[in-house]
Amino acid sequence: MSNAPPTAPLAPGTPAPEFSLLSTPGQRVALSEFRGRPVILMFYPADWSPVCGDEVALFNALLPEFAKYDAELLGISVDGSWCHIAFANDRKLKFPLLADFEPKGEVAKAYGVYRETDGTSGRALFVIDAEGVIRWGFLSPVGVNPGADGVLAALDELTAQAPALA
Repeated sequence: MSNAPPTAPLAPGTPAPEFSLLSTPGQRVALSEFRGRPVILMFYPADWSPVCGDEVALFNALLPEFAKYDAELLGISVDGSWCHIAFANDRKLKFPLLADFEPKGEVAKAYGVYRETDGTSGRALFVIDAEGVIRWGFLSPVGVNPGADGVLAALDELTAQAPALA
């Protein structure tokens, strides 16, 4: 497996590409459903991998902090919805895991974080504002848990800008 990076992730200021992905075998979640509030997209390579398990556990523990910003967290990988259900149940996750399964990696490709070399998404984070514009993004080396400091700083910045936008 190569550690070659994916293409460049979408830059801040770019409108976030719309998507609709399965969260369960019979239920879809669309990015547009969250318009009017911030969204955190957490792309990760695969359910059940050690680094991914640590990352989703950290973000799950931070859900109350994200709620202070009225931000929605969405996890996205190329695994299928049944795999996501088993992983979420095992890890007691309280946020949706979305299946970028078929066509494989289509959403990761749209965000510039698909890894052609191994058919997974890169480990990437995006903060999208209430209007659907990417305000912050980070692509981590695949074997490194990026933590949440950048996400929290980006949410702080959105909050600080909110009065100026009103």
